[in-house]
Amino acid sequence: MQTYVALLYSIILGEGRRVVMSDLKAMAEGLGLTNVRTLVATGNLVFEARTAEVSDLEQRLEMAFEKSFGRHVDIIVRSADDWLKLAAGNPFPDESAEAGDQVAVRVMRRPAPEEAVAALSAYTAEDEKVVWVGGDIWIVFSRERPSSRLLAAANHKRMGIGTSRNWNTVRKLAEMVGSRQ
Repeated sequence: MQTYVALLYSIILGEGRRVVMSDLKAMAEGLGLTNVRTLVATGNLVFEARTAEVSDLEQRLEMAFEKSFGRHVDIIVRSADDWLKLAAGNPFPDESAEAGDQVAVRVMRRPAPEEAVAALSAYTAEDEKVVWVGGDIWIVFSRERPSSRLLAAANHKRMGIGTSRNWNTVRKLAEMVGSRQ
């Protein structure tokens, strides 16, 4: 058995409707996944499954999600080892220690093109940073501005399928999968 992390792009089903994590857990268990756990109510799953291709797990989860909740949602899956590498590769340790909710990573299904990430610099405020690490996009958001142009600029159309998580979530998921290794 292998441990995996799955990240849902969205848990909003429509006006005033969100996915309840217990329902998401039940959906995953219905696929035969074991030791299914969720982290906060934003679509983070940790589970165990027989070793499989990540793309197969993504497809199975996406199909089950659409069947269960009536809406397609992109789901990004990483093995526990890959998640731990992602967390260890955080290029902003000082900023993360100071304000973990201001540092985020856009976890990509396929590596984001380096040139597209470089183009994001046009959207950064003075106190923001963007770095490409292993195909994922790490961002330090401004503490001074309530909204950043970076979030909208790092979208599916420019970067490809992915979803963002802040450092606090990345770290907690790493702790969850690290304890299962």
